[in-house]
Amino acid sequence: MHPTSRRTTTAKIVLTLAFGVALEMLMPGQRSRAAEDVKAPASLLGDYLAGRFARSSYENSAAADFFSAALAKDPGNDVLLRSAFRTEASNGNLDRAMALAEKVTAEDATDWLAQVVLAMRDFRKADLSGADAHLKAAATVPVGELTSVIARAWVAAAAIAPGGDAKPALDMLETPRQSDITKFYLRYHRALVADVLGRADLAAATYEAMFKEEPRSLRVALSYARHAAATGDGKLARTIIKSYLLKSPDGHPLIRALQQDLDAERKISLAVSTPAQGLAEVFHELGELLTNDGSISIASSFLHMSLALAPGNSLAQLSLANIYELTKKFEQAVAMLDQIPPESPLAGQIAIRKAVNLNYLDQIDAAEKLLVATAKADPQDSRPYDALGTILRSHKKYPEAAKYYTMAIQLIGKPEKKHWAEFYYRGMCYERMKNWPAAEADLVKALELAPDEPLILNYLGYSWVDQNKNLKRGMELIGKAVQKKPDDGYFVDSLGWAHFRQGNFKDAARFLERAVELRPEDPTINDHLGDSLWRVGRKAEARYQWEQALALKPEPEDIDKIKQKLEKGLPPVKAEPPQVKKQRDVQKGDGSKRRTVNNNLQRPIQ
Repeated sequence: MHPTSRRTTTAKIVLTLAFGVALEMLMPGQRSRAAEDVKAPASLLGDYLAGRFARSSYENSAAADFFSAALAKDPGNDVLLRSAFRTEASNGNLDRAMALAEKVTAEDATDWLAQVVLAMRDFRKADLSGADAHLKAAATVPVGELTSVIARAWVAAAAIAPGGDAKPALDMLETPRQSDITKFYLRYHRALVADVLGRADLAAATYEAMFKEEPRSLRVALSYARHAAATGDGKLARTIIKSYLLKSPDGHPLIRALQQDLDAERKISLAVSTPAQGLAEVFHELGELLTNDGSISIASSFLHMSLALAPGNSLAQLSLANIYELTKKFEQAVAMLDQIPPESPLAGQIAIRKAVNLNYLDQIDAAEKLLVATAKADPQDSRPYDALGTILRSHKKYPEAAKYYTMAIQLIGKPEKKHWAEFYYRGMCYERMKNWPAAEADLVKALELAPDEPLILNYLGYSWVDQNKNLKRGMELIGKAVQKKPDDGYFVDSLGWAHFRQGNFKDAARFLERAVELRPEDPTINDHLGDSLWRVGRKAEARYQWEQALALKPEPEDIDKIKQKLEKGLPPVKAEPPQVKKQRDVQKGDGSKRRTVNNNLQRPIQ
């Protein structure tokens, strides 16, 4: 849909809201101004509300259109001005954001994000005094203060001539009386600044101390190893990499690529070679920090600024792709991943991420084609096959998924604890294919590799109880899963249903009531609770739970079963077959679904 037509359609919807509701949506202190605007054309309010609606849905392009249209109608409205600025910055329209930031700071010099955007603008123009002034003004909130301190050091570094005194820049990064996370960033950038300004001795000492404290930090390991190699100490660089791999045995593509470059005696550059790259690193790191904190819009602004200063930074591009994935903008995520060169050390990881996004776009064949090609490019890498198994399993293509999990397992060699998931998910596929002997073997193997993993405990324990096998052991496994995750409604449901299958109806009702509290939206759990309530004589409540289950859109094969229970209730216990395995309503399909709640497509990929 064209942005203009999209804006018009959304505006028509939101204009049906009462004006009083619109006032409540405005920022504090703006309601009197909004009351005056009621005399303005209705499309002004429509564009504003539509912009807010689009922004809340992370439709940043549409939101930018809405706010721009509203601002054109009322250029002096500071609410619209701020909204337009932040949306343009988040959307990566930095030229437009910088123009709006000028107007924002003219109205309110304490707007820290506008000051940071203007500082980035002035830095790119080599107006270092202007950049420093804007960064000073940005220190009005904690994140603005942290940005200000580190970024000002890089602005100062840019003003120092080669061979000049590095002290003014380095002094800005002293770390007394700071929180641990702030201290980490300050020390790390102190090492980077020292490297760029020729203070290799200070950089080496800082890196060494940080690496001892944070041996699993990819940033520190890469920067320290690159520093060592760039200053001619290849032996130290190899020692750093070896030490990192001992703590993080799966490594990282960039670490492995650096190791290969060292072995090939290629020239190694510093992690950060210029002040511009250093400032870009500031924005990249803080963008990741803000993403983890849930401040998606501001994080996106920081990452766009990072890429404006250091175009082609693959790690920053991956971070921005991550934001698109978190906000379900999968087309944009694919487009961002496509910008990373295919020769990048990250190519395998990028292909998997891209395939996951293609799957979310229902382009399953394209995802499969991409991952098969990726696997052929590196025949020893099991990750593409593992990802393919996960994608196909999510579409209930269990035989195909099991095939790819098998191919991944064959490449593993001797399984370790970290490989439990491949056996677990292949076992799940076999169980769905009604090949229980194969499923049981995989689930037992997964449990052997990871004996405390709740997913395995729950799935295997439930399967045994459901088949009237290993009842004592099965109940122990489910109970252990619930102990580890007492607030997981699916696990609590498994425990309640296991009690039900063994005729412990009072215990079943107790656990299943708790499960429904934890997962009220799940039709299977509501259905199970209805069964248990019927068995303990609470028949009116049982019918209510069955009605709830129907309203929550259960699996198609369960609809008729639930309707029959609503009509006739459950048969007397004595009329049921003696073997639990063949009891009525085994509900294999939904039971398996319930046991596999960790069915996401983005489980960790090394």
